[in-house]
Formats: sequence, structure tokens, C-alpha cells
Amino acid sequence: MTIREQKNLNKVLSRMDILFLAFGAMIGWGWVVLSGNWIGSAGTLGAMIAFVIGGVLVIFVGLTYAELASAMPTTGGALIYVLRGVGPKAAFAASWALALGYISVVAFEAVALPTVVEYIFPNYKVGYMYTITEYDVYLSWVLVGVAGSIFVTIINYFGMKSAAILQMVLTIVIALIGLMLIFGATITSDFSNAEPLFVGGTAGVIAVLVMTPFMFVGFDVIPQTAEEMNVPPKSIGKILITSVGFAVFFYVAVIFAVGISLDKGVLSSSVLPTADAMAAVYGSSLFATILILGGVAGILTSWNAFIIGGSRVLYSMAEKKMIPAWFGKLHPKNNTPTNAILFIGALSTIAPLLGRPMLVWLVDAGGLAIVIAYFCVALAFVKLRKNEPDMVRPFRAGKSNAVGWTAFILSIGFISLYLPGMPAALIWPYEWLIFAGWWGIGFVLMFIMRANYNRHTMTYTDALNEPSEKVQ
Repeated sequence: MTIREQKNLNKVLSRMDILFLAFGAMIGWGWVVLSGNWIGSAGTLGAMIAFVIGGVLVIFVGLTYAELASAMPTTGGALIYVLRGVGPKAAFAASWALALGYISVVAFEAVALPTVVEYIFPNYKVGYMYTITEYDVYLSWVLVGVAGSIFVTIINYFGMKSAAILQMVLTIVIALIGLMLIFGATITSDFSNAEPLFVGGTAGVIAVLVMTPFMFVGFDVIPQTAEEMNVPPKSIGKILITSVGFAVFFYVAVIFAVGISLDKGVLSSSVLPTADAMAAVYGSSLFATILILGGVAGILTSWNAFIIGGSRVLYSMAEKKMIPAWFGKLHPKNNTPTNAILFIGALSTIAPLLGRPMLVWLVDAGGLAIVIAYFCVALAFVKLRKNEPDMVRPFRAGKSNAVGWTAFILSIGFISLYLPGMPAALIWPYEWLIFAGWWGIGFVLMFIMRANYNRHTMTYTDALNEPSEKVQ
């Protein structure tokens, strides 16, 4: 049965809903907790350059997504594009990688929430449980993450529109607080604090650069919800690129603001340098608390967006019979993929039990998975431009294949940065175990469902190029 025949998701998302969904996903909690690490690793200007380069990758990949999403406005995103452009097994790899990327963000936020509460209430941790890699895990700390996970899961369980409203309100809060920091720092701070502009040379820039795919992931939630959008196909691509542009500006501007607001001694000793920068700019610790509240809003927006995106990836894979049909169940009233939502919610509920070290492990393991998915989409873009030149493309990413090839080459470059021997290689054993364990599960599922990986039976729905065809 094709996706067209099973299309039961509600069209409830407006243009603003979509923009807030993607932008809110990209500006989560990382800008609050990691800005000091970025500046310490590469220097103020070095970190800004790393995010500009990372933004260039994301914009080129985003352009490929924009064209493909407008041509195939179907739930599944990368799965559908790679299935049509390359084939079923590559489509599974792209989708499974993206699922790890999304779920790693959700789990990241479940660990980030109790971390930020610790900054507001330093002595709230009680009920020592155990120690993981020299970090003591407390029951009260774990319960904060578990409570947040249950809240966001319930919001998504009861419908897309309720999740979209939450996303819009919280994203507006983040943007206003971020702008307070950026403009306040520009007016009141000492620009000499930004020195040294570079730290660690090229290796320093690369160390920050390798984290940018994880920070920018979120724009690709847009294609996952394509069937739930009440907008013309051409608008999908425009909104996607707009959201990426906003996120690049936001990250670069925050790094600049923090770099000029704190001298290097304060910066190196700060637990949350972005919050301390806000306090320095306005001369009061109250403003640090205000910024932290913006960080909490960022945790919830990313959490919300990636449960949305991750559940739609699993739902689409189940519809294609790549994974068990259990993941494809829709709520009879709310039309949300309930089992997929509950599955991701359960994983995020478990994450706090592994303590704060999970923050870095998830960033790196999830980042590699994300760029693998980008690579697959770029490949599909190039092949579809060659094999299906007459496919209706309401949004075109240029006349030539230059955008696709650039995204393809940049994706390979980013993948190489995570490999052993590189400055930003995944940490052994924790990050490699997360990554390898996920793919081990994927290979088992592919083996179990192998009878369905037939190019002549797996179909995609081509909403703009009738009729629905089989993969050739």
C-alpha cells in the first residue's frame, strides 16, 4: 500500500508554525551551555568562522532538501528522496541515521534540563545513586529530566497543533532573550575581550566545526511534516532556507556577544558563560536567570521538534515496512504516530540515568549520524537531477547540479572529521558504542525485514507528478 492510500495525518501547520518549528529546533540549549567551549577551543573569531562554515554546509544541504521537499511533499523526508533517487537500502540507511540524530537530540535535552536547573538551584541534588565517568548521579537530578520527558511526550501525543503552539510561544521567548544579549553586548561591552581572536589554529576551528551539524540540525524536521502543512509546495523550500539563515545569524551573533562581554579569565571559569555574559551586559544576576529561562525554552523547543521529526521518520519507515508496523500506528482521534512518539519518549526518559557526560557523547554520535543522512540526500538530489530532469520542482536550487555536488562533497568532508585520527574523532568507547550499537540494531531490523527490500514493490508517492510510480 502506498503512502497516498494511508495518508491520514492532519494538515494543520501554517507558514509561521513551520518557521517556528525549524528555527526553534535549531536554537535549543547548546548556545547557552556550550558557547564558552566554542570560544575556548577556537577563539572568538575562530568559533564564529567555524559556525559560518558549518552554516554554509547546512545551507547547501538545506537547498537540496528544499527542492526535494517541494517536489515530494510527503511525510518521510530523506526516506522518500533517497528511495526515489538511490534505492531502498540507501533509503533505510539515510532514515536510520536521521532517526539516531533526532533521538540523540531528544535524549540530549532530557539531560540538559536537570543540568540547567542545577545552575538555578545549586544544592537541589539529593539522593545519591551512583557515579558514571566521575560524575555523581542523584535521584532528584534524574527526576527533573524524567518529568520533562513525560511532559513533552504528552504534548505530542495529543496532537500536532498543540505541539506547534507550544513551539511558537517558546521560540519567541528564546529569540527575544537572545536579541537582548546580542544588542546589549554590542552597545556596552569591551571589544578587547574578544582577544585572542583565534585559539588552536586550524585544529581549534575544526574542533568547533565538527559540532555544528548537531547545532543546526532541525531544518530537516520540515520535510518530515510535509503532509501536515497547509501551504503550497513551493513555500516549503523558501521557509526551510529562511529558518537556516536565521539560525546561522543567531549562533554567530551569540558567540560574538559572549566573546566581547567576558574576559578570558571569567570565560574559562564560567559554568554557563552565556548567562554570565548576560549578567555582565546588564549589571545584574537577575538577567543571567532570565537568559537561563530562555535556555529552558530552548531545551523544550528542540525536544518538542525532534520528537515530532523522529516520530515521523519512524512512522514513515514503518509504512514502507522497513521496521515493524507497530511504529506506524496512528492515534484514532489525534492522527499522531502514537507508538513512535512513546518509543522516543521512553528513550529520553531513560537518558538522565546516564548522567551529564551523556551531553557530549550524544552531540558527537548524533552529529556523525546527521551528516551521513545529509550525504545520502545530496546523493539523491544529484541522481534525480540526472535521471528525472522533467520532475516537477516548484522550488529549484539553481539550474545546474552545483548545489547538489557542493552539498555532497561537504558532507563527505564532515564525515571524515569524525573518523579515528582526526582532531574531532568520536571518543572511544562511549561515542562509538552509541553509534555502532544503533547501526547494529538497524542491521538486525534490515535482516528481519529483508523480504520487503524489493525495488519493484517499495513505492513512493509523487504528489506533483501523477501517477504514483514504482522505484525504477
